[in-house]
Amino acid sequence: MVPDRWWRRRPVTQPRGSRTLILGAGDAGRTLTQDLLRSPEYGLSPIGFLDDVEKSRVDRLPVLGTLGEVERVVRAHGVDVVIVAIPSLPPIELGELMRSAVRSGCRVRYLPSFHAAVQRETRGGDLCEVPPASLLGRDEVHVVRSATQATVRGRRVLVTGAGGSIGSELCRQIRSYRPAALFMLDHDESNLHRLQLEVSGEALLDTDELIVADIRDQARVRQVFATFRPQVVFHAAAHKHLPLLERHPCEGVKSNVLGTAHLIDAAVEHGAERFVLISTDKAAAPTSVLGATKRLAELLVRSRAGGATSIASVRFGNVLGSRGSFLHTLAHQIATHQPVTVTDPDVDRFFMTVEEAVGLVLEAGAMAEAGETFVLDMGDPVRIVSLVEAYAMHVGVSDVRIRFTGLRPGEKLNEDLFSDAEERIPTGHPRISATQGVALPPDFADQLARLYDAAASNLPDDTRKLLADLVPEYTPPTLAVPAASGLFGDFYPDDF
Repeated sequence: MVPDRWWRRRPVTQPRGSRTLILGAGDAGRTLTQDLLRSPEYGLSPIGFLDDVEKSRVDRLPVLGTLGEVERVVRAHGVDVVIVAIPSLPPIELGELMRSAVRSGCRVRYLPSFHAAVQRETRGGDLCEVPPASLLGRDEVHVVRSATQATVRGRRVLVTGAGGSIGSELCRQIRSYRPAALFMLDHDESNLHRLQLEVSGEALLDTDELIVADIRDQARVRQVFATFRPQVVFHAAAHKHLPLLERHPCEGVKSNVLGTAHLIDAAVEHGAERFVLISTDKAAAPTSVLGATKRLAELLVRSRAGGATSIASVRFGNVLGSRGSFLHTLAHQIATHQPVTVTDPDVDRFFMTVEEAVGLVLEAGAMAEAGETFVLDMGDPVRIVSLVEAYAMHVGVSDVRIRFTGLRPGEKLNEDLFSDAEERIPTGHPRISATQGVALPPDFADQLARLYDAAASNLPDDTRKLLADLVPEYTPPTLAVPAASGLFGDFYPDDF
């Protein structure tokens, strides 16, 4: 048997690969380093640690400085890759470390905080590229208060658009609060198959919790409510891609307005306790069909307030990482060495992670009473160009090319969370405000009927004009955008 003391004295044989600095010399950093030294296939060669705890060496590798010395150590030791191996690090501190590493020209990876609770050793395969969310420079809110959880616990809950990014996260979080039943509604059965697999671990598609239905079909919506009697409804189903709705405004009205009306009517008729509409910052001073239809949906919510069903809208901006989002497009374009398409050098957007957005939606929904529009605090808007450059640095692309395509019809340079006509009203939650907005016109119902008729007849110009009558802040383009006139080319979708 080889004596243990001989093993301890052997020189370190480092695998060939990118010179890697590990931030954090605790258990996660140590076990990760051991795995990387054993596994040259990762292409990462640890050269040392940074840590604020006084140590000189850890597992035969030197501690080269403190966490505040990232840039100095990177330059002094020719570091190629920085790995943050402190799973419990708060988002703001993580962001500060990321920015320090990015400024020094390194690629940056991290261990997700999830692994802090996993009952096994950290492995090199756990490494993730740093998400751009960590660069937004603010803490996220993920804790849903007990009183909020109680609004869904033991209740029959319906989520529409359940297969989408917001809807699926709503389902995941609500399920964890032990509802009596969770009904997941979508018109796309493939989305429902994927969702059931995610939340249940199996996808047999043979339970009542999955409902295939189109919210445009009023009779089917009424049947769903009569059969399942949901007590709480979260309405996330919508057409949401701005350029498509500019070309097809009738479809936007059919889904975003008429579909919402069907759901509200059914919820009220069947005695639901609570109805929450998922809205968008584009509904504030709307300049697009998407914004106008979602603003009109907010007005519908307000028009039905005052009865036994507590009803409200929740408005927020872009969701990081949702399907079809800017980040997916960005990652694809950089990975395939294409120029990144951005509409304008000065365009900015509000961003929030899907987990944070849904947690705050649940909080706002618990406060719903009389048709309020709740508005989530999104922090400061982020310049898209800055986000592109930071993301490119993280994945090791130093020469990212950006092609500016110009704002398209209906797009804003800067989004708003409130219109000029809306008063910002504080609530009992520091990250949620409310607004009541303007009074509804006396002929609101008649105007809606004319809008529905124009959309049903597929008359895009009439539909735009009637939308503008109902939503005075919205001014449609002078010339109608021709429907189905070809490919869109540059794609820069917003998530809400």
